[in-house]
Amino acid sequence: MSGFTVLVMAKAPVAGRAKTRLAAHTGDDVAADLAAAALLDTVAAVEATPGARGHLALAGDLADGARGADLADAVRGWTITPQRGRTFAERLVAAHEDAGHGPVVQVGMDTPHLTSDLLLGAARDLEAYDACLGPAPDGGWWVLARRDPRVAAPLAKVVMSTAATHDDTRAALLAAGHTVGATAMLRDVDTIDDAHEVARLAPDTHFARTLRAWVDSTAVAP
Repeated sequence: MSGFTVLVMAKAPVAGRAKTRLAAHTGDDVAADLAAAALLDTVAAVEATPGARGHLALAGDLADGARGADLADAVRGWTITPQRGRTFAERLVAAHEDAGHGPVVQVGMDTPHLTSDLLLGAARDLEAYDACLGPAPDGGWWVLARRDPRVAAPLAKVVMSTAATHDDTRAALLAAGHTVGATAMLRDVDTIDDAHEVARLAPDTHFARTLRAWVDSTAVAP
């Protein structure tokens, strides 16, 4: 694979709007900081991937969220487009349209343990398939790679964020006549248990350091 785009679907990490399930345990400000840290890790993985071009499909304004200046610096030189559409599925399809032709590997901002090897693996699968999906343990998916933006069009009718989203997405792609490969399963961060497990798997990330700092700050002194 000589070159490909990594499309990152992201929401500005604004307190009270980002990682609301985590916020039930950490509070709004810490949850937003964890979201920002996860996005920084995602951007770093893209930057470390040979042949990858970064494209950020953004909901909101980074300047309004946690670590706004750091994130703006991190995505300097990236293509940045606003998300479009009523539903998340519609926004996914629109983002793939904005990313244009050629191979695209699309991820979110909930996998701070993402690596360049995982991105390259998904991109290589496009040599054999029209699309490639990576499942998540909760029934969703963490990556969709595709050869052409038209491949993503069937996503518009898929209900996202359910225990059947991966299977429904795969079925929609197959029903549209596309060949679909599978790549590695990866856990994304939705809950506090997810956060601790992902931090354990990738202890040197911004995300893990931020989580440890919060845990340490809440520890009761003996």
